[in-house]
Formats: sequence, structure tokens, C-alpha cells
Amino acid sequence: MKNAVGRDLPDFLEGYGEIKPFVGAFATIPTIRKTSPKVKFTLPTASKRLDNLEAVFKKIPITDGMMLSFHHHHRDGERLLGQVFAIAEKLGIKNLGLSVTGGPFPFHEFLIEYMQKGIITRMVTSGIYGSVAKAVSQGVLPQPVVLHTHGGRPRKVQAGELKVDVVFIAAPSADDNGNITGAIGPSACGSLGYHFADAEYAETVVAVTDNIVPFPLTRISIPQTQVDYVVKVDQCGDPNGIVSGTTKKTTDPAKLAMAETCANVIKGSGLLKDGFSFQTGAGGPSLAAAHFVSEMMQKDQIQGSFCAGGIHAYLVEMLEMGLFRTAFDVQSFDLQTVASMAKNPNHIEISADYYANPFNNGCIVHKLDTVILGATEVDTDFNVNVVSGSNGVIMGGSGGHSDTAAGAKMTIIVTNLTRGGKYPIVMDEVTTVTTPGESIDVVVTEVGVAVNPKNDELKRRLADAGLPVKDIHELKKIAEDTVGVPGKPKQDGRIVGVVEYRDGTVIDLVRQV
Repeated sequence: MKNAVGRDLPDFLEGYGEIKPFVGAFATIPTIRKTSPKVKFTLPTASKRLDNLEAVFKKIPITDGMMLSFHHHHRDGERLLGQVFAIAEKLGIKNLGLSVTGGPFPFHEFLIEYMQKGIITRMVTSGIYGSVAKAVSQGVLPQPVVLHTHGGRPRKVQAGELKVDVVFIAAPSADDNGNITGAIGPSACGSLGYHFADAEYAETVVAVTDNIVPFPLTRISIPQTQVDYVVKVDQCGDPNGIVSGTTKKTTDPAKLAMAETCANVIKGSGLLKDGFSFQTGAGGPSLAAAHFVSEMMQKDQIQGSFCAGGIHAYLVEMLEMGLFRTAFDVQSFDLQTVASMAKNPNHIEISADYYANPFNNGCIVHKLDTVILGATEVDTDFNVNVVSGSNGVIMGGSGGHSDTAAGAKMTIIVTNLTRGGKYPIVMDEVTTVTTPGESIDVVVTEVGVAVNPKNDELKRRLADAGLPVKDIHELKKIAEDTVGVPGKPKQDGRIVGVVEYRDGTVIDLVRQV
């Protein structure tokens, strides 16, 4: 069968199950009900403290085939994965599932060995990076990895599609009774928003901390009512790993020019006015665009309603200047943001459910005016790829890309026309569809701005504002005239990845390379 973006899909996939094809951004109407989490109780004299992680394994007990869950708020500084799977190997436990809200990141190269040994045999995540991504693309796992969105994950957990047996929460601060927060402590990472659903629905919840504070913890992200065990370790995460190459503002002049163009697109659209709501992706040009939007808001004395998503220092500065009334933080992208969430009452920690789950009564991304996002590839139908390279190798994931693109009034993709001066980014057909073209409004490159034909009024506004509006096919031709027409990767290997849209339907597949 073909889905709404023209991708051929099987009806059923071994290791995944029945495939429901993507039929449109808002075409799937939910018929599911939330599953009920297990009822738990603690006697007045009971203690939740366990001596170490191995004691957790034996107490639960953790056995072959279980699904273990971790968050990615420390990003490349996440240290708990290695500690947990080392114990699994020591105890001879096999066939485990790995559920990571985002990542694994380059630091987690050691996971490949656990996959090769059959300790980890399946994975569910919003993205994979570095050597682990390459190994998965080459077929190291016997079952296809499931790549969900940030909003799709809480939906999967609530619906029972992702059953978490044990969630290990790296908690920068905790008390003996299991109240935890990411806002304070030596390993402070800010928001813990991606693990709220797991804490509520997982069979067993383990808080792993390097900072036990006296009861009661006064700043609570996840409460004691949801936590089964508390374990102290030497280090639950390295906050210096939170900032990565994908969360740093660009200094490249061409990319800064594109970022300024993004700001001019927002102004030209008419959306930049009091009450404006805004999000930028984690890429360098997207982050730089916040600087130019800030200058415009200061000049015109505009106060926005909120900024949201993965919050970074540039948005924190805008919040502190009063350019936004509120910052909704599901993930803190740098240490300045971590500090802000700890002290500023208008910097609000939110769950991934509140942030982007399409199947609740009002996620925050559906209130966005504008979002600026990056791309690995864009095609002439405005479909976007942020999952794989042009060679078909996994190099990321949707994260909140398709969530925010669907919700925002105007979605801007900012990207160079070519990658490394060798590969065109604008092409006839992307290698892997992550976000459907119906959710994309504008593509900004260094040589021009393309507007989705569905929005003639926006195209007219941007042209009237003096922006270099071009047809998407014209951008494709310029790219190909510069670097040539790319060859297509071989796409007939076994399926190693399933790319889910935010509603749980399948938008594309990734095949072994």
C-alpha cells in the first residue's frame, strides 16, 4: 500500500506489527483509550532506598525481554545507560528493549557491543546519532528501530503501544521518598519533561541520583507517588554534555544571512505582533534566527505570549528582557537555560504530553505562530527529511520536527542549498520523509525563499516585503547546477527502521545499507 506521501509500505512488519499508513497531518482520528497504570502502595515504615543499581535488578527483578527506558535531557552527557547495561551483561540478561526519549548520542558508542551480544535487541527512540546510528542502519538489531516524535512518545505510552517495564530516571536531585527534580544539583539538566509519561505509566520507576537532599525536596518535577525506588550513584549525568554541535548558534556568515532572512519572513508574514508565539529548532541557523527576531521585537516594542520547546540561551535572554511572557520548557539545551528554569517562575517545566501530544485536549505546539526548523533534505513537494543522510544512513530523527510543523501557523525550514558543496539539499524526492510537505510553509536558503503553493497569500506578502521569493523547482535547479544530480541510495535491503508520524501512523521506512 502507499501512504499519503507516496511511500510503499507492507501491511505487516515482523518485529513491529501491523502498519497503519500515514494519511495526513490531522486525518487520523483517535479511537484509543489511555491504559491504566499499575496501582502501587507503600507502607508507612517502608524505605525506597536501595544500595546500588544491581540491587534494583534483583529486587524487581529485571529479566530477559523487558523494555528499559531512559531520558535524554543530559544528551551527550547521559551516563546512566552504560551503568545499567553493564549490570545486565554481568547478570546474563538478554533480549532487552531500549527506549530512549532521544538519542543515543555519540558518547553511547558502547551500546553497539551490547547489541552485537544480543543484550539489546530492539530500540524505540526519537532519534539516533553517531556510530550507533550507523550500526543500526547496517542491521545490528534483529528488529527494526521505531523512530517516533516527541509528541508521539507520550501518546504511545498512554495508549499502551509502548509498554515500559522499568524506567531509570537520571534525577539530578532527589529525596529518600522519591521526589525528584532536574532543576538543581551537581548534574542539573533543567526540565525532565520527556519522562513524565514514563513515570506515570511504567511498571517500575527508579530514580537514580547523585544528589540526595533531606526530605522533602521543595522543588518537585516528578513526585514520590510515582517513584518505586531511589538509588544513589557517583554521577547520573554530565551537564557539560548537554550542549552539543546541534545546539550551538552558527557563526558562519552565509548561515547568519539565512537566519536574518528567516526573521524577515516572520515580519513579512504579519505574524510578528503582540501575543506572538515562537519556537526554534536546535540547529545553528535556527538558533541564530532568534537573535534577529529579538532585535525586531525590541525595535517595534512587541511582547510575545510564549516561546516553547527545547529552550536555549537566546530564548532565555528574550524572556528576561520581557519579549516573551512565558517560556514552556520540555528540554533545556544549555546551562544558562538550566539556571533560568531554577529561578524564574515564568520559565515553566512542561511534559512532552503537554508540549506536543496530538491526542490530548490542547498541546502547546498547536498554539505556535511560527517555528523555525532545519532539514537534511527538502523535496519539490516540500517534504522534509531529518532522519537520514542522502546515503540512507540514519543520522538523527524527528524529535519535535513534525509536531511543531503541524501545529504552527507558519513553519519555516532554513537550510543551505547544498551540503558540503557536494550534495543538493533541495531535490525531487527526499531519501526519508520525516515531516510531510503539507505542514511546511516556507523554505529559506542562501539564494532564495520558496513558499508552498498552498499559501498564495503568504507568497504575495513576502514578495511585497522585498524577499527573494523563488519557485522550489528553481531552487532545485540551482542546487543541481552547482553540485550535479545525486545518485539514489540502494533501498532494497531489509527494513531496519520505522519512521512514525506523531499520530502513530507510518510515514516512511529505513532500509539496511
